[in-house]
Amino acid sequence: MKNTIAAAAVALTATGAWADMVIKDAQGSVSEVMDRLEAAVSNAGATVFARVNHGGGAASVEMELADAELLIFGNPRLGTPVMQQDIRAGLVLPLHVLVHNDGGSTVITYQDVNGMMAGLDVDTSAEVFGRIAGALDNLTNAAAGN
Repeated sequence: MKNTIAAAAVALTATGAWADMVIKDAQGSVSEVMDRLEAAVSNAGATVFARVNHGGGAASVEMELADAELLIFGNPRLGTPVMQQDIRAGLVLPLHVLVHNDGGSTVITYQDVNGMMAGLDVDTSAEVFGRIAGALDNLTNAAAGN
């Protein structure tokens, strides 16, 4: 099993999938960090579409999984111009941020904007992409509590 995981990690690294991830250490439990993220998103005027408790889902079928929650959120003022460039951006929008326990530490992980939009017919140099990247950075910094 460890060899399979190591091989998958090498393959993902080679394809750049890991390079597109932004990873931040956070203070507090997964639930506390997610509460701060959800509040920051709401206070910024964005819409929270869902909060998914992956760990709770695993527990509901008597399986173990590290504590992990996903927040799905967005702002149509930012997302719509992106989807007007390429409707397939709807596959990655709204935004997703994962807060999870990583060996006793709480970590925030999300995909950077360029990685998120890879393969789509969009102009990532457009102002809206800078605004999305800035929003992700600001919201996750607020949630991290560092």
